[in-house]
Amino acid sequence: MSFGSSLSACKSAPPPFKTIDITDAEYGKGFSLSDPDGKTRTLADFKGRLVMVFFGFTQCPDVCPTALTRAIEVRRQLGKDADKLQVVFITVDPERDTAELLKGYTVAFDPSFLALRGDEAQTRATARDFKVFFSKVPTGSSYTMDHTALSYVFDTAGKLRLAVRHNQTADDIAHDLKILLDAA
Repeated sequence: MSFGSSLSACKSAPPPFKTIDITDAEYGKGFSLSDPDGKTRTLADFKGRLVMVFFGFTQCPDVCPTALTRAIEVRRQLGKDADKLQVVFITVDPERDTAELLKGYTVAFDPSFLALRGDEAQTRATARDFKVFFSKVPTGSSYTMDHTALSYVFDTAGKLRLAVRHNQTADDIAHDLKILLDAA
Protein backbone atom coordinates (compact mmCIF):
# COMPACT_ATOMS: atom_id res chain seq x y z
CA MET A 1 0.00 0.00 0.00
CA SER A 2 1.39 3.38 -0.92
CA PHE A 3 1.50 6.26 1.56
CA GLY A 4 -1.15 8.21 -0.39
CA SER A 5 -3.66 5.39 -0.40
CA SER A 6 -3.22 4.79 3.32
CA LEU A 7 -4.09 8.43 3.96
CA SER A 8 -7.23 8.19 1.88
CA ALA A 9 -8.25 5.10 3.83
CA CYS A 10 -8.10 7.21 7.02
CA LYS A 11 -10.52 9.83 5.73
CA SER A 12 -13.86 9.43 7.39
CA ALA A 13 -16.97 9.16 5.26
CA PRO A 14 -19.55 11.87 5.76
CA PRO A 15 -22.03 11.05 8.51
CA PRO A 16 -25.11 9.20 7.28
CA PHE A 17 -28.24 11.17 6.58
CA LYS A 18 -30.81 11.29 9.37
CA THR A 19 -33.61 11.76 6.85
CA ILE A 20 -34.37 9.32 4.02
CA ASP A 21 -31.70 9.25 1.30
CA ILE A 22 -33.54 9.03 -2.04
CA THR A 23 -30.61 10.11 -4.19
CA ASP A 24 -31.33 7.52 -6.89
CA ALA A 25 -35.09 8.13 -7.02
CA GLU A 26 -36.60 8.12 -10.49
CA TYR A 27 -39.33 10.54 -9.50
CA GLY A 28 -39.60 14.15 -8.32
CA LYS A 29 -37.68 15.59 -11.27
CA GLY A 30 -39.02 19.09 -10.74
CA PHE A 31 -42.06 21.32 -11.04
CA SER A 32 -43.51 24.07 -13.23
CA LEU A 33 -46.15 26.00 -11.32
CA SER A 34 -47.20 29.61 -10.74
CA ASP A 35 -46.02 31.74 -7.84
CA PRO A 36 -48.47 34.21 -6.20
CA ASP A 37 -47.48 36.89 -8.72
CA GLY A 38 -48.39 34.64 -11.65
CA LYS A 39 -44.80 33.91 -12.68
CA THR A 40 -44.07 30.32 -13.71
CA ARG A 41 -41.44 28.88 -11.41
CA THR A 42 -39.35 25.77 -11.98
CA LEU A 43 -36.63 23.99 -10.06
CA ALA A 44 -34.05 25.61 -12.37
CA ASP A 45 -34.92 29.02 -10.82
CA PHE A 46 -33.12 27.91 -7.66
CA LYS A 47 -29.93 26.42 -9.10
CA GLY A 48 -27.12 26.77 -6.59
CA ARG A 49 -29.50 26.56 -3.63
CA LEU A 50 -30.99 23.69 -1.69
CA VAL A 51 -34.74 23.45 -2.25
CA MET A 52 -37.13 21.95 0.30
CA VAL A 53 -40.55 21.18 -1.21
CA PHE A 54 -43.66 20.49 0.84
CA PHE A 55 -47.16 19.74 -0.48
CA GLY A 56 -50.05 21.02 1.64
CA PHE A 57 -52.93 23.47 1.92
CA THR A 58 -53.56 26.67 3.81
CA GLN A 59 -56.52 25.41 5.84
CA CYS A 60 -54.51 22.46 7.18
CA PRO A 61 -54.91 22.45 10.97
CA ASP A 62 -51.65 20.79 11.99
CA VAL A 63 -49.29 19.06 9.52
CA CYS A 64 -48.66 22.02 7.20
CA PRO A 65 -48.10 24.71 9.85
CA THR A 66 -45.85 22.30 11.74
CA ALA A 67 -43.74 21.57 8.65
CA LEU A 68 -43.37 25.27 7.82
CA THR A 69 -42.55 26.18 11.44
CA ARG A 70 -39.92 23.43 11.43
CA ALA A 71 -38.46 24.91 8.22
CA ILE A 72 -38.06 28.26 10.02
CA GLU A 73 -35.98 26.50 12.68
CA VAL A 74 -33.93 24.70 10.00
CA ARG A 75 -33.08 28.06 8.41
CA ARG A 76 -32.12 29.42 11.84
CA GLN A 77 -29.81 26.46 12.42
CA LEU A 78 -28.17 26.97 9.03
CA GLY A 79 -27.06 30.40 10.25
CA LYS A 80 -25.02 32.20 7.61
CA ASP A 81 -26.11 29.55 5.08
CA ALA A 82 -29.85 30.11 5.63
CA ASP A 83 -30.16 31.91 2.29
CA LYS A 84 -28.86 28.79 0.56
CA LEU A 85 -32.19 27.09 1.33
CA GLN A 86 -35.37 27.86 -0.60
CA VAL A 87 -38.56 26.52 1.00
CA VAL A 88 -41.34 25.85 -1.54
CA PHE A 89 -44.93 25.16 -0.47
CA ILE A 90 -47.08 23.57 -3.21
CA THR A 91 -50.81 23.63 -2.60
CA VAL A 92 -52.88 20.50 -3.10
CA ASP A 93 -56.04 22.63 -2.78
CA PRO A 94 -55.98 25.05 -5.74
CA GLU A 95 -59.76 25.38 -5.50
CA ARG A 96 -59.50 27.37 -2.25
CA ASP A 97 -55.83 28.39 -2.14
CA THR A 98 -55.80 31.49 -4.30
CA ALA A 99 -52.54 33.20 -5.18
CA GLU A 100 -53.28 36.00 -2.71
CA LEU A 101 -54.11 33.58 0.10
CA LEU A 102 -50.96 31.52 -0.57
CA LYS A 103 -48.72 34.56 -0.55
CA GLY A 104 -50.07 35.73 2.81
CA TYR A 105 -49.85 32.22 4.24
CA THR A 106 -46.19 31.56 3.46
CA VAL A 107 -45.05 35.12 4.23
CA ALA A 108 -46.62 34.76 7.68
CA PHE A 109 -44.10 31.98 8.35
CA ASP A 110 -41.06 33.47 6.58
CA PRO A 111 -40.88 36.10 3.82
CA SER A 112 -38.41 33.93 1.89
CA PHE A 113 -40.82 30.97 1.63
CA LEU A 114 -42.46 30.60 -1.76
CA ALA A 115 -45.94 29.23 -2.42
CA LEU A 116 -46.77 27.65 -5.77
CA ARG A 117 -50.03 26.59 -7.33
CA GLY A 118 -51.41 25.15 -10.50
CA ASP A 119 -54.82 24.31 -11.83
CA GLU A 120 -56.32 20.96 -10.89
CA ALA A 121 -54.55 19.07 -13.73
CA GLN A 122 -51.15 20.67 -13.01
CA THR A 123 -51.55 19.94 -9.30
CA ARG A 124 -52.36 16.28 -9.95
CA ALA A 125 -49.48 15.90 -12.42
CA THR A 126 -46.95 17.49 -10.06
CA ALA A 127 -48.16 15.43 -7.10
CA ARG A 128 -48.01 12.27 -9.22
CA ASP A 129 -44.44 13.10 -10.27
CA PHE A 130 -43.45 13.31 -6.58
CA LYS A 131 -45.55 10.25 -5.63
CA VAL A 132 -47.59 12.51 -3.36
CA PHE A 133 -51.09 11.40 -2.40
CA PHE A 134 -53.86 13.90 -1.80
CA SER A 135 -57.61 13.60 -1.59
CA LYS A 136 -60.54 15.85 -0.77
CA VAL A 137 -62.41 14.64 2.33
CA PRO A 138 -65.92 16.02 2.98
CA THR A 139 -66.45 17.54 6.43
CA GLY A 140 -70.00 18.75 6.95
CA SER A 141 -70.65 21.60 4.52
CA SER A 142 -66.96 21.93 3.58
CA TYR A 143 -63.97 19.67 3.12
CA THR A 144 -60.42 19.06 4.25
CA MET A 145 -57.51 17.48 2.40
CA ASP A 146 -55.67 14.28 3.22
CA HIS A 147 -52.14 14.45 1.84
CA THR A 148 -48.67 13.02 2.02
CA ALA A 149 -46.72 14.71 4.81
CA LEU A 150 -43.19 14.31 3.45
CA SER A 151 -40.89 17.17 2.53
CA TYR A 152 -38.45 16.69 -0.34
CA VAL A 153 -34.97 18.20 -0.56
CA PHE A 154 -33.08 18.93 -3.77
CA ASP A 155 -29.33 19.56 -3.65
CA THR A 156 -27.69 22.67 -5.12
CA ALA A 157 -27.44 20.95 -8.54
CA GLY A 158 -31.20 20.35 -8.62
CA LYS A 159 -31.07 16.61 -7.89
CA LEU A 160 -33.65 15.10 -5.54
CA ARG A 161 -31.72 13.80 -2.53
CA LEU A 162 -33.84 13.53 0.61
CA ALA A 163 -37.33 12.76 1.84
CA VAL A 164 -38.12 14.15 5.28
CA ARG A 165 -40.71 12.47 7.47
CA HIS A 166 -43.19 14.70 9.26
CA ASN A 167 -41.92 13.59 12.68
CA GLN A 168 -38.27 14.39 12.00
CA THR A 169 -36.73 17.28 13.87
CA ALA A 170 -35.23 20.51 12.62
CA ASP A 171 -31.93 19.22 14.04
CA ASP A 172 -32.11 16.14 11.78
CA ILE A 173 -32.88 18.21 8.71
CA ALA A 174 -30.26 20.90 9.39
CA HIS A 175 -27.68 18.13 9.91
CA ASP A 176 -28.46 16.66 6.48
CA LEU A 177 -28.63 20.01 4.71
CA LYS A 178 -25.18 20.90 6.06
CA ILE A 179 -23.86 17.65 4.55
CA LEU A 180 -25.37 18.59 1.19
CA LEU A 181 -23.95 22.11 1.38
CA ASP A 182 -20.50 20.82 2.31
CA ALA A 183 -20.60 18.44 -0.66
CA ALA A 184 -21.58 21.20 -3.10
